[in-house]
Amino acid sequence: MTALADIPAVTLSDRAAKRVARILAKEAPGTVLRVAVSGGGCSGFQYEYNLVQETPGDDDFVLQKGDATVLIDSLSLEFMGGAEIDFVDDLVGQSFQIRNPNAVASCGCGTSFAV
Repeated sequence: MTALADIPAVTLSDRAAKRVARILAKEAPGTVLRVAVSGGGCSGFQYEYNLVQETPGDDDFVLQKGDATVLIDSLSLEFMGGAEIDFVDDLVGQSFQIRNPNAVASCGCGTSFAV
């Protein structure tokens, strides 16, 4: 497995940080957003977003911006290195979107991808 220090950092846009902070403000203290990659979806892999009450593990990448805290496990980070988590609010709707330089294809839903 690749060391966390060898993987390009994942970033959180200002819009995403503000949205995550608003969501977490409505949750119990200690709640964070966990983003993970799992098998499935239209293109082979998909992103999962879960609100969890947990402290970061030794293999977690911790993304902190303002009042927003996002955790990404080391296995998911290998697929997401160098990505940006953004929040989009347009005519189609609101959603978190991940701009992932490792993805060679993605689905129209924006939550699945191939590497």
